[in-house]
Amino acid sequence: MKGTLAVFDTINGKGAAAFIRDGQLDDLLIDAPDDRIRPGAIFRAKAGRPMKGQGGMMLETPQGRVFLRHAKSIAQGQSLLVQATTYAEPAKAAPVTDRVVFKSRYALATPGKPGLNISREIKDEERRVVLRDLIDPMMDETIGLVIRSAAADADGAAVFSDAETVLTLARKVMAEPLTGAPDLLLDGPDSAGIAWREWPKPDMTDDEGGGFDRHGVTEMIASLARPRVDLPGAGFIFVEPTHALIAVDVNTGGDTSAAAGLKTNLAAMRVLPRILRVRGLGGQIVLDLAPCPKKDRARVEQAFRTAFRRDPIETSLAGWTPLGHLELNRKRERLRLSEALL
Repeated sequence: MKGTLAVFDTINGKGAAAFIRDGQLDDLLIDAPDDRIRPGAIFRAKAGRPMKGQGGMMLETPQGRVFLRHAKSIAQGQSLLVQATTYAEPAKAAPVTDRVVFKSRYALATPGKPGLNISREIKDEERRVVLRDLIDPMMDETIGLVIRSAAADADGAAVFSDAETVLTLARKVMAEPLTGAPDLLLDGPDSAGIAWREWPKPDMTDDEGGGFDRHGVTEMIASLARPRVDLPGAGFIFVEPTHALIAVDVNTGGDTSAAAGLKTNLAAMRVLPRILRVRGLGGQIVLDLAPCPKKDRARVEQAFRTAFRRDPIETSLAGWTPLGHLELNRKRERLRLSEALL
């Protein structure tokens, strides 16, 4: 099948969404269990004991303890507004920030940072002027707004409505008193909410029950349990999560040509964002590449930047190890597929 298809269904009793591009699973979202704190959730939290050795503080919320890094000048027992940033690692408290952001499809509302900013990805100056004239009248001196790149070719009325909605939500939450017991003020988005916010508009949508079976998504998900992923040509990679990191082993397979290592490494970089996305993998990622002399490293790094530029999950290049491994750091915005399927 050519084109894009968004399928909304359930898996193991939890809401799920799949984005299929040209017959291949391009993204997969599954609702987190009820006992997990979703990224984006906003709490009125109560400061607990400081963790001086880690430079942070444990906070109490209705969903359990969370961890705030760089918690300076916060007294034990103090109430404050925080937002979950990523899923917690196993047996650890969910990380939070006191820099709250409200995110929608076309806009980001930034309390405490007034002003209107437009994504640099929107390069058409006439479009920038139109967007600024459209949004300026709703701005105030307390909450800023960032117009996202998705607004570049969106309908003006849709952008206005979206910006107005996210500003209204931000003002409502920020008006909540800090006094009182810890409380969940705004839950993080579920799979359908993230899909609406982050996915490009699909050519087709199927939200009728049984869509995963109808479009082969169930089989696609089952195949993700296998660590091996074949690359175009003879190469292949193994993706194996461990407790500490994600190990990615890149192999040339039957290709014995002089350029086999470089070709396979570039191919691996092109498919890696999708592989990590559909498996919900994040954190520290170590790539054991096919033979890669130092003269080829710049091309591999450029391939990484090109491949991950459009990926919705922040991923940074940490560098090369003395053994020649390439290290990445990826935000844990998704649960690992193995956890999500429980």
